Amino acid sequence: MSQLLGYARVSTTDQGLDIQEAALRAYADGLKQPIKLFSEKKSGTTTKGRDELARLLDYARDGDTIVCTRIDRLARSLMDLEVIANTLRYKGIHLKATEQSVDTSTPEGMAFFQMLGVFAQFETAIRRERQLEGIAAAKADGRYKGRTATIDAERIKQLVAEGKGATEIAKQLKIGRASVYRYLKETDGVAGI
Repeated sequence: MSQLLGYARVSTTDQGLDIQEAALRAYADGLKQPIKLFSEKKSGTTTKGRDELARLLDYARDGDTIVCTRIDRLARSLMDLEVIANTLRYKGIHLKATEQSVDTSTPEGMAFFQMLGVFAQFETAIRRERQLEGIAAAKADGRYKGRTATIDAERIKQLVAEGKGATEIAKQLKIGRASVYRYLKETDGVAGI
């Protein structure tokens, strides 16, 4: 017997799944059919590390229907979306989105599904571009300093003064040897190593 399977996803832990889960339950109630939910708080830019999505795809069987609120809940990359679509097609599973005209059991719905995948990837690329532009503008204004340094500069200086080599410094400070060389190059402290 075919099942209705719901998938909800938000990108960050401070976002809630309640709205998506309620929409999926309401959809199932409208069909007077039970729904099994799979929910997670993970980025949609990749399928790696999305355990609930993997569990859902493994659990779903021929004739089942996976329901999500929007296609970007499944994937934001066209490549990932295509892999998911191929998996569903191979297993005989349908996909529906409650807020979009997606129903892969029809040719029109499948075409719309593929177009939405293109737009989801485009949206991700635009967001990434805007983020990089914002960082560049903040750097130009002197407001962006990058992440906090994790290398103890004073300790490196001390170890160099004690005659330690880059490999030994890296091991002692539990950092990469390349980081030691980079720090020394930036501070003109290459001599002696």
